Amino acid sequence: MTALPAPWVRELQDALGTDSVLTDPDVTVAYARDQAMLVEAGLPAAVVLPRSTAEVVAVMQVASRYGVPVVPRGAGSGLVGAANAVDGCITLVLTRMDAVLEVAPADGLAVVQPGVVNKTLRDAVRGHGLFYPPDPASYDWCTIGGNLAVNSGGLCCVKYGVTTDYVLGLEVVLADGRVLRTGRRTVKGVAGYDLARLFVGSEGTLGVITEATLALRPAPAPPVTLVASFPTSAQAGQVVEAVVTSGLVPSMLEVMDRTCIRAVEDLMKADLDRDAAALLLAQSDSGGAAAAEEIAVLARLCEEAGAVFVHSTDDPAEGDLLMTARRMALPALERLGSSLLLDDVAVPRSQVATFLDGCEAIAARAGLVIGVVGHAGDGNMHPTVVFDGADDDQRTRAFAAFDAILELGLSLGGTITGEHGVGTLKADWLEREIGPVSLSVHQAIKDALDPAGLLNPGKLFRRSHRADLGARGALAGS
Repeated sequence: MTALPAPWVRELQDALGTDSVLTDPDVTVAYARDQAMLVEAGLPAAVVLPRSTAEVVAVMQVASRYGVPVVPRGAGSGLVGAANAVDGCITLVLTRMDAVLEVAPADGLAVVQPGVVNKTLRDAVRGHGLFYPPDPASYDWCTIGGNLAVNSGGLCCVKYGVTTDYVLGLEVVLADGRVLRTGRRTVKGVAGYDLARLFVGSEGTLGVITEATLALRPAPAPPVTLVASFPTSAQAGQVVEAVVTSGLVPSMLEVMDRTCIRAVEDLMKADLDRDAAALLLAQSDSGGAAAAEEIAVLARLCEEAGAVFVHSTDDPAEGDLLMTARRMALPALERLGSSLLLDDVAVPRSQVATFLDGCEAIAARAGLVIGVVGHAGDGNMHPTVVFDGADDDQRTRAFAAFDAILELGLSLGGTITGEHGVGTLKADWLEREIGPVSLSVHQAIKDALDPAGLLNPGKLFRRSHRADLGARGALAGS
């Protein structure tokens, strides 16, 4: 005899329809985790796919009455387990709420639902001569709701900033089902607390974002692109510092270490300098003579720092090829091992070279491949530990290396995450960065908005239950 669904499941089915409430474990397991490898995940009791704010309200009201935890989720492109399910939860998948509700060129804004794909928004506003700048590496499939949840960045942050810099207002469904509208449509506005920014980067622990009003920029000119290779990472770091102190603001300034250069070259055959210790890729979208001059100044800085190769181009196809080489760093590293731990450490720009060298030393101590690619213009580095996930010894060394990289970043005055978030992967590191007073303020805000702790439990505020964490510090202190 087939067991009847729980009362709360039946209520959700009545409110949203049976096609929007999935309970078959063979189906729900596909929504149990994001892209983070080796991060714990439970099994949802139900996967719910709402189509409107009203349906999200219904879900939160049912969850609140029955005390069922809710894990909001977008496309699942996250890298820290922030969208991973807990056993018995409702996984609230927002991808059906995928409408661009409004584009207002005169006001320079767009209003979107959380399931809109980043690239879809970019394409929608391009026809109006406008531009939505945040561009995570997964921009062609990640959703705006997920970008908001972890305050995503991307390659163009050096000039344009991160997601929070474009948030004018939000509609949020709170844990008890109330709907909060916060923010504005005006260029300026300082009435009350800036609640919109409170929810950006909260990883679904404070409310469910159901609508966002986002600022847009004028579409940039076609870029001029530069590539330069260096015998040492210190020379590349010298250029990064010189860019900052000289007042240059390129639209992109990316770095790849030797491991990434060789992995990408093996994959793409793009004629990259395999002997270089570091490669800088830069673009200027200032337009016309201004872009050419900006890149010319940058080329001169590279030559003065000792670059062995400097090349610039205003050919869009050639520029796209070079940027593709940068974006292919992670897929190239994936070919080197069965498992990856992708880190996300941001350091002061003056410490980029020191961080690169430190990661190389950690790799040597761990006996593992660690490739580093990152947004040099804002100091946000992405070291990736490559290892065999089926080998217990390699797993232990990989997690120890991961933690040693976080320790290195903090020791240089940096942060444990520049754009990927905390999730469960780094939950045990949050207090180490922000301190007990700040953590208590975080918890007080959480308690005020979600007193029952139903929204995305276990994220941000608890220590990780990774079985491998016994190795923490083994490499950091060696």
